[in-house]
Amino acid sequence: MGSGALETNEEAENSLHKQASQVSDANDAVADPDVPAKRARLQKEQKDLTFQDIYQNDGMFDDYDDEDSDWEPFQLHNKCVEFEIKKWFCRNCTMVNLDHDDCCYICGEHKDSKILSLGFFASPLAQDEDLTEVQGIVKGLKDVGSQESVANSSTAIGFDERMLLHAEVEKKSTLHPERPDRLQAIAASLARAGIFPGKCYSIPAREITPEELITVHSLEHIESVEVTSESLSSYFTSDTYANEHSALAARLAAGLCADLASAIVSGRAKNGFALVRPPGHHAGVRQAMGFCLHNNAAVAALAAQAAGARKVLILDWDVHHGNGTQEIFEQNKSVLYISLHRHEGGKFYPGTGAAEEVGSMGAEGFCVNIPWSQGGVGDNDYIFAFQHVVLPIAAEFNPDLTIVSAGFDAARGDPLGCCDITPSGYAHMTNMLNALSGGKLLVILEGGYNLRSISSSATAVIKVLLGESPGCELENSFPSKAGLQTVLEVLKIQMNFWPALGPIFVNLESQWRMYCFERKRKQIKKRRRVLVPMWRWGRKSLLFHFLNGHHNVKSKLC
Repeated sequence: MGSGALETNEEAENSLHKQASQVSDANDAVADPDVPAKRARLQKEQKDLTFQDIYQNDGMFDDYDDEDSDWEPFQLHNKCVEFEIKKWFCRNCTMVNLDHDDCCYICGEHKDSKILSLGFFASPLAQDEDLTEVQGIVKGLKDVGSQESVANSSTAIGFDERMLLHAEVEKKSTLHPERPDRLQAIAASLARAGIFPGKCYSIPAREITPEELITVHSLEHIESVEVTSESLSSYFTSDTYANEHSALAARLAAGLCADLASAIVSGRAKNGFALVRPPGHHAGVRQAMGFCLHNNAAVAALAAQAAGARKVLILDWDVHHGNGTQEIFEQNKSVLYISLHRHEGGKFYPGTGAAEEVGSMGAEGFCVNIPWSQGGVGDNDYIFAFQHVVLPIAAEFNPDLTIVSAGFDAARGDPLGCCDITPSGYAHMTNMLNALSGGKLLVILEGGYNLRSISSSATAVIKVLLGESPGCELENSFPSKAGLQTVLEVLKIQMNFWPALGPIFVNLESQWRMYCFERKRKQIKKRRRVLVPMWRWGRKSLLFHFLNGHHNVKSKLC
């Protein structure tokens, strides 16, 4: 019974297929009366075709293949929409990740990281049940008064929450690295560490005036920034955005830096940290670029001189060269600009900052560029450059105030800088600069786009400003080969303007030559061993020594 049922079903199915084929042929015939004739001709021709015939007549089936009216691509498109790939942006480094990944494939940060509320104290794996989030952190920073926070503190902080309104409005496939989260992560870290509010005091925010800005920027530049307040979204360059709040944020940042510099010079504060944005060291006399609108460090330097400082040192450790700051002061002998940055022969943004750029119009030597030739530069190279270039020149210059353009994009983990400075490295550099200007030191935030790196580094710097030790000395502080060559290149140029560098250059060059000679000697010795290694210990040792010129070697007894 089962077998008979199966045969019946197969017969029925074959009958349905035949009917469907007949219906299809009938429809094709109605649509095109020549279709049956075409099929008969093709079937006849295909019987006698060889592979060579098919290859030479590859278009012979086109007439039939063109009949694709039953294919509806829109149906296929509608089905594909259901499989749209979902992505998420890493809060820490802004990289794009697939939705099925819980941690960023670049920095390892969890998609639910609480770094904005806990700072760098947050676990990268988002397991922070044992930590209490800092609520209302931004509002808390604004409400801290200078007279109540820490009566005996000597470290001032400049911050205003309105600078967080500066953000890119236009939605793109990637997040802009210069974003409000940068300030929030640093603020959360300082609050979590009990530093601010706690051990530092804030100064009241003030907008910079046009009269102050005109000493740094052209009138056209100032007006170009101000006009952005009339637009929801605008761009100075492809990567330098503005919205309706950007002009206000830029005025607040410059105003805070100017007032911090004045407070330090006048003795109302020993040192300070400007927690500001947008950054400024790429902004030149006439142009905004590189995420920067107004040059905060330049405004601070001139404000310090107006408050009584005769000479000002600007030390720029941002991974990018501060082309704007250099342009503003390249003819000014009262402001010494020193920059450590990636350069790579001009291939790294912004392309300026070669060692040969030393200043102009009588101010030669007052611009010092230390251009790294590659990425991955770390603590050892920076400390070495400080010891042999930065500090000797700065000591001879003897500034009344030291300003640090503190970009933290050379920090380990930064997606743009790709270098390797640790928080300890930044702390040691800050401590070394404390020996200048009687400790009058102003640190101004510039770049830095990995939230965990920027917040931990900024916290380490502020701890040193508060008088804490930077920690134990860095182990193995020898520079890399590329780092040493860069320092030697800079010394050879700058010793023409700074006599103290002459003996340093001679000493380092002598050590470099000894190193090269010793390395070459070891390579030759190693090469000889590779040629005849077994003769030294085999029965042909006498012949070995003879062939190498050792005629007086005593023969060994067999």
